[in-house]
Amino acid sequence: MISRQKIAEVLAGYDPRKLTVATIGSHSALQIFHGAKQEGLRTLNICTQERRATYESFPWAKADTFLIVEDFKDILREETQAQLIEENSIVVPHGSFVEYVTAKAILEKFAVPMFGNRESLNWETDRNRQRAWLESAGLRMPKEYKTPSDQRVFVKLPGAKGGHGFFTASNEEEFHRKISEKVNGGEIKPEDAQNVAIQEFVVGVRYYLHFFASPLLKLGLPVRGSALELLSMDKRIEPIDESYRGLPDVPAHFFDYTVTGNEPVIVRESLLPEVLRMGARTVERSMELFPPGMIGPFSLETIFSPGKGFTVFEISARIVAGTNLYPMGSPYSAYLYKEPMSTGRRIAREISLGSERGQLDRIVF
Repeated sequence: MISRQKIAEVLAGYDPRKLTVATIGSHSALQIFHGAKQEGLRTLNICTQERRATYESFPWAKADTFLIVEDFKDILREETQAQLIEENSIVVPHGSFVEYVTAKAILEKFAVPMFGNRESLNWETDRNRQRAWLESAGLRMPKEYKTPSDQRVFVKLPGAKGGHGFFTASNEEEFHRKISEKVNGGEIKPEDAQNVAIQEFVVGVRYYLHFFASPLLKLGLPVRGSALELLSMDKRIEPIDESYRGLPDVPAHFFDYTVTGNEPVIVRESLLPEVLRMGARTVERSMELFPPGMIGPFSLETIFSPGKGFTVFEISARIVAGTNLYPMGSPYSAYLYKEPMSTGRRIAREISLGSERGQLDRIVF
C-alpha cells in the first residue's frame, strides 16, 4: 500500500511553479487538459501511439507533453513513474484510468501524487463497500439479490465498464442463459460472470449528478469544513434507448447498455434540495469511512420516480465522462462562478489553490 507519507515525500521534491496535470489519454482527458490550460498549468498526456493523433487534433486541449506507452498498464513501470515525478506531475484519475490500471494497483504500486483521495477508488470499485457507504449515508439503493429473482432484475459486471455487458433478466433461467451466451461469445470474462451484481430493476428517469467536494474553496453547500458544489448533470446514451425504433421486432443487439455518449439534463428546481442532500450525506459518510473523505469530483448515478423519489444505483468517485458536455460550464456552474467552469477546470483550480496556500497535501494522495 502506497502511504500518504510516501506521497508527501514526493510532493516535497516538486517545484510548485512547474506543476503538471497528467492523465491517461482516454475518457475525459480533453476536458482535463483544457481546464488545466485555462488555469495556466502544464499538461502531460500518457498516451498510446495510435491515440496520439486524436489528442493532437484539438489545439486548446492538446497536452504540452506526450508520454508514449505501449499499454496503459505501463504507467506502473518504475521508469514511467520516475518520468512523471520528474515532470512534477499530479495525476487525475478517470474511469478509463481505473479500468485499465485497476484500483488495487493504484493503491499498492502507483507512487505518483494523484488528485483527490485515492482510497475513494477502492470504495467505488468494490460493490459491497460501495453499497455499505451509500446505504449508511441514508441513500435509497436498488434491492440486491444473491440469486436471480422471479421479477425483473438488472445485472451488472464488476469494474468501470461503462455499461458494457450489462443486461436484464426476468427469471433464473433467462439469467443463466444470458450469462452463458455472453461468456461463450467472448463478450464478458468467466471471472466477471462469477462476480456480477444482481439488482432490482428500477423504473424511472435517469439523472447523473456531478458534484465537487472541496476542502479549500468554500462555495456551494457547507459540509463539515468542506464545501459541496453541484457542477452539472447528464443522461447517458445507450443502444437500449433506441430499441423502440425496431418495434415490433426489436433486434437483439439493441438490448445493450454500453454507454456511447451523453446528453445534457437538468432537474426541476424543487428537486435540488434532495439532490444536494444526497451529495452532502455521501461526503459526510466518506469522511467517517476513509478520512479525509471525498475530495474533488464524484457522481451519483440515480433514477428518479415520482412515487419513490431518487434511487442511487452507483457512485463514481472521480470525474465522469458526462462532464465532457460542459467544457465551458453548465447551467449550475454558472451560479457558482463568474467565468466558465468545467469539472476539468475546477480540478485545476483546486490544484492551483492548494499550491498557492501550501496545502497540496490536503488534496493530493
